[in-house]
Amino acid sequence: MADQEFHGQIGRTYNESEPWWPEETRAPEDAPNVLMIVLDDVGFGQLGCYGGLIDTPNIDRLAENGLQYNNFHTTAICSPTRSCLMTGRNHHSNGMAGITEITTGFPGYDGHIPHENGFLPEMLGEQGYSTHALGKWHLSPVEANSAAGPYDEWPLGRGFERFYGFLGADSDQYTPPLIYDNHQVEPPATPEEGYHFTEDIAARAIEFMTDAKQVNPDKPLFKYFCPGACHAPHQVPQEWADKYEGEFDMGWDEAREQILERQKEMGVVPENTDLSPQNEDVREWDSLSEDEHRLYSRMMEVFAGFLEHTDHQIEKLLDFLDELGELDDTLVMLVSDNGASPEGGPTGSLNENRFFNNIEENVEDNLDAIDDLGGPEYYNHYPWGWTWAGNTPFRRWKRETYRGGASDPMVVHWPNGIDAEGEMRDQFVHAIDLVPTILESIGIEAPDEIKGYSQSPIEGTSFAYSFDDPDAPEQHTTQYFEMLATRAIYHDGWRAVHPWPLDEPISAEDLSASSLEDSGWELYHVAEDFSEAHDVSDEHPEKLLELIQLWWSEAGKHNVLPLDSRGVARLAEPRPQPGKPRDRYVYHPSEQHVPENAAAKVLNRDHSITADLSIPASGAEGVLIAHGARSGGYSLFIEDGRLHYVHNYVGVEEYEVVADERVPEGDVSVSMELETTGEPDAQNGKGTPATVRLYYGDEQVGEGDLLTTIPISISIVAGLSCGRDAVNAVSDEYRDRSPFAFTGDIDRVTVDVSGEPFVHHEAEMDRILARE
Repeated sequence: MADQEFHGQIGRTYNESEPWWPEETRAPEDAPNVLMIVLDDVGFGQLGCYGGLIDTPNIDRLAENGLQYNNFHTTAICSPTRSCLMTGRNHHSNGMAGITEITTGFPGYDGHIPHENGFLPEMLGEQGYSTHALGKWHLSPVEANSAAGPYDEWPLGRGFERFYGFLGADSDQYTPPLIYDNHQVEPPATPEEGYHFTEDIAARAIEFMTDAKQVNPDKPLFKYFCPGACHAPHQVPQEWADKYEGEFDMGWDEAREQILERQKEMGVVPENTDLSPQNEDVREWDSLSEDEHRLYSRMMEVFAGFLEHTDHQIEKLLDFLDELGELDDTLVMLVSDNGASPEGGPTGSLNENRFFNNIEENVEDNLDAIDDLGGPEYYNHYPWGWTWAGNTPFRRWKRETYRGGASDPMVVHWPNGIDAEGEMRDQFVHAIDLVPTILESIGIEAPDEIKGYSQSPIEGTSFAYSFDDPDAPEQHTTQYFEMLATRAIYHDGWRAVHPWPLDEPISAEDLSASSLEDSGWELYHVAEDFSEAHDVSDEHPEKLLELIQLWWSEAGKHNVLPLDSRGVARLAEPRPQPGKPRDRYVYHPSEQHVPENAAAKVLNRDHSITADLSIPASGAEGVLIAHGARSGGYSLFIEDGRLHYVHNYVGVEEYEVVADERVPEGDVSVSMELETTGEPDAQNGKGTPATVRLYYGDEQVGEGDLLTTIPISISIVAGLSCGRDAVNAVSDEYRDRSPFAFTGDIDRVTVDVSGEPFVHHEAEMDRILARE
């Protein structure tokens, strides 16, 4: 403490001195708790209180005792929306034009949220709040997500005092890659013992609240609760899915009709709302086979159970706050981060990793798994017909700037601060508006400086004016949208939309800005046409031109330029990587896994793995190195005294090579060499074929062929581990003994990747966007 800050008196002795303590920072008098709940990939028409066909009684009770907004908007994709929710600035102003995996070297696109754009927990922490984050993060650059850091963009680096969840885009619900504060931990139980991630973070949220409140009950909380639900994989205990047996046999076309009717009855949408036109990518339900009906209905039942199960975990938080007597004095804001997700494609998927690797699935094979959907064996996702229904009454879905991608549910509950109950609000609201609304509700200003960083202006507009005045004129009157070169602009009840010229953004070829212009803008008078059902660009060309010009003006203000329409070419953009480029990676036994983006890249290239070991006279067994999970990967391990190499081809088949001889005792080097024997066909789900050779020292002790290998993505959830296979075992050979830790001593494991890799940029772009 500097001398000038001390307000006591210092004499020669204690008796001549006066002690002084600085006052504890306290929140404003009667400041409420704040609970922000962010659902993942939940569409406008999926919650019960928004006319959906899924029971969400606890979210519904928030709506019944609070407010619903039917004109709330997001960026149409996860990380960008979450950056808006945390900072009150637009996603390009945050450097978060897209997900952190497709960054480019421009201010709006680099994936680094500047410290000049302070996070809400940083603001509230300085005002005497406890700050906790639970669940999905996905706001730090992928190159920073390993145990090597840097940690300044992890949750604890951006104002949260506690964190429990995962850093990336999605997670297995049964075996998540957990981070506790700033370090990796294993789940506290196994799937067989009943573990589920959403249940775990609900329990941890209550634990964090208990820890804080029992010591300082007057200190308010900011709780950021972000379950991975309902992002794929759709995983939930079977009884939750079974509740919905037969409930979706009518199919997605009829579901849209039913949802719209319910929305009108409930006042969620205006009476004159029309369903948006038929989505050309979605097959009509009546054209499908009986087997398809059966499979796709079950996939939707699993999703429904997943969402209701999530609602039940939210109930636990609400009930705990109620037991504390603080629920009515907690400002609850519940939103979804974007529209429902189309990543299941037209047929749905049993294993997301197959989708990411361009491996087609068929109804016959998937029907064999129908009784186990939602369990730990599968990473299932529903067909995009259900996505479209989930976004009723809008067009399209996540990743696109139609309302189906960018219009989402929002529920606000604060009985002590809002007199209105069970009412709908139709003022335009965007994700950037939550921060200024929370600050106004608490009664504090956005700080001018945080941790020495001068703060940029908040770009959102508080919507607290609408809390008790349903007819208040909207104050957020202009908002641009841009996502993967799809664009839109809202202004005073009108919305212009510039769709991507191809049907599916993830498979688009490089496109110039001029070709985007040529594809044409559309115009919707959303004040009268809620669902964007009727393009009126021909009737109002002057209005359309006005909005196009306004879009470019807003783009210039918020780092949207240069407009990047290159599609897959973004992947070839040089970007920072952890450490210097290298051909050799050295690993040591650790309980910390290395995330996929930071691990040695072994796919589609010659490579070798060498483990320097000490084998006791009694022998040793266990995993030397493993990368991946049940859904795909590789593992080098010793079992029954022999060296084994397994390549798990995306959960479809395990190719195994076993040594002919036992590993000798004492100090020994064992190795695997993989030699590619052909070209990959990534577009059709095939990596390079290869020959694998096993060695003890210089002596070859085994050889075998891999007919094909993983072409693009090793795993959607698991990284690389040395000395164990802890997250979700790669191989069935030892799954029942996981983590199958090595019982001898490992000095080091060296992965040599000096072989030239083959990279298919378009297929890799498909994988990254699908994960989002």
